[in-house]
Amino acid sequence: MTLRPIALALFLAASPLALTVSASAQSAPAEAAAQNAELKAFFDQVDAENLAAAPQGKAYRGIRDGDYGKWNDPSDAAEAAAFARGQKALATMKARFDPAKLSPEDRLSYRLFEYQAERAARAHPYRKNDYIFDQMNGAQSQMPAFLINIHSVKTRADAEAYVQRLQGMGPQMDALVAEARQRSEAGVMPPKWVYPFVLDDARNVIKGAPFDNGAPSTLLADLTKKVEALAIAAPEKAALIEAGRQALTTSVKPAYERLIAEMERQQAIAPTDDGIWRLKDGAAYYAQLLANYTTTDLSADQIHQIGLDNVARIHGEMREIMKKVGFKGSLQEFFAFVRTDDRFYFKTREDYLATVDTKLKAMQAKLPDYFATLPKAPLTVKAVEAFREKSAGKAFYQSPAPDGSRPGTYYVNLYNLKDMASTELEALAYHEGLPGHHLQRAVQTELGDLPPFRRFGGVTAYTEGWGLYSEELGKDMGFYEDPYSDFGRLGMELWRACRLVVDTGIHHKRWSREQAIQYLTDNTPNPPGDISKAIERYVVYPGQATAYMIGKLKIMELRDKAQKQLGPKFSFARFHDAVLRSGPVPLTVLEERIDAWIQAGG
Repeated sequence: MTLRPIALALFLAASPLALTVSASAQSAPAEAAAQNAELKAFFDQVDAENLAAAPQGKAYRGIRDGDYGKWNDPSDAAEAAAFARGQKALATMKARFDPAKLSPEDRLSYRLFEYQAERAARAHPYRKNDYIFDQMNGAQSQMPAFLINIHSVKTRADAEAYVQRLQGMGPQMDALVAEARQRSEAGVMPPKWVYPFVLDDARNVIKGAPFDNGAPSTLLADLTKKVEALAIAAPEKAALIEAGRQALTTSVKPAYERLIAEMERQQAIAPTDDGIWRLKDGAAYYAQLLANYTTTDLSADQIHQIGLDNVARIHGEMREIMKKVGFKGSLQEFFAFVRTDDRFYFKTREDYLATVDTKLKAMQAKLPDYFATLPKAPLTVKAVEAFREKSAGKAFYQSPAPDGSRPGTYYVNLYNLKDMASTELEALAYHEGLPGHHLQRAVQTELGDLPPFRRFGGVTAYTEGWGLYSEELGKDMGFYEDPYSDFGRLGMELWRACRLVVDTGIHHKRWSREQAIQYLTDNTPNPPGDISKAIERYVVYPGQATAYMIGKLKIMELRDKAQKQLGPKFSFARFHDAVLRSGPVPLTVLEERIDAWIQAGG
């Protein structure tokens, strides 16, 4: 029964029950608003507690306070405390909040916080299986890179904090070396071939003044440059630089020498098998890593087969490009041609970087046609620093600081230009820069209404899936006009399909490093240095490389579904908003959101 307004007023006045129901109905929105506000305050409090224990995390966010000169506590006790803090927060959230009473966005935050804590619980039993030092992850290069790229110096106090961090590098390194030694006694060491990379990085850091009579070392040069830019008196600058020199010689150098001694000790006894299957709980550990990185329940064998299927598909697409350019011969002969012909390589770093700049500017001009939400933070492109370029990956991205003090940065490794084919330049720039990681992660950082763990956290399959999706999106946007560049795009996708094969091959099927290198040599056009560096990465970073293709395939599947069901109503811009404005989510959640978006009419 529908009551007219006057009749409704008479009914309410005459009925105490109706008054009670009305008050309850009127209080429901207020109760929901209070719950949502309380949940926001809860997430902010959890974030504040986590940041209080993470000085480096604060620096990444652009926060300069009394912890600006400190390093994170590297002890297992600190890691255990962080884990306990997260599990306690999960229990508190479940006790205090009813998801049914939250707004849809806050309900998603509740669900994602729960997912994050549960993921941490699955990973926690295996934390001692991680390598402390390897060529991809290790304080020997990460601490200097942090000081150079994250620790900005705007004031004298910032410079003093830089010196404090230099002084703290000794105790920090010693604690990590002790942990690495303890793990080695339990058989957790990277393969023998990893150690020369770590040793080379470590020796590079303590090369040059004030360690010897050479040109200024990497860290002294960085400190000097930052201090000299300050608007303070010359004697103050000299005192700060001298304090840095003292810290380098009395703290940094001895600690790095102890690191070198320990790495040389381990190198002599290190294993020669490459996969983590050799660890006592290796199979369970790898299964957990696959679940974590892909956010699926796919088995290693299933992932391996998905890789093989997509390798075959992409090979077929590559043969079409061979016909287009008039190449006569087999696909493997075409690979050899692209791998060895000088026309596909730059002669100078400057030429490579200038071409990246041109491609990204053209992409940026076209973004508004495909995106409703664009990043505010600028993007900069940098070559990987000399002290770590020999061991660092091919390319990577660093998110901007939320306060605007640091841009998003695309790092490209130009150590050997023969490892960086021009055919791949476009796809790599679109993946790491625009519309890939920079667009996605800057937009994520700028989603100010979301709780901090969603603005600053990550889900690898989502983030790397988006990066790989962006490579193909570039073709939809009209780029890759040169067929060889389009071949490079396919080569990059092929690379990620092959990763599914070789990652599971190494860590599940017990392939050797040499077997994996041979698989990439036979099935990709990439140069030898690129291939060996990639396999070396997958060996020490098990599971991570599987996230890219699994994530990309899901995003493409969802876009194809949206295009078919929405027909002419489909909009790239609205689809991309539906994907991006949640921040990173597991693939199951992404699918639910896109399905709901389609049902709502796009």
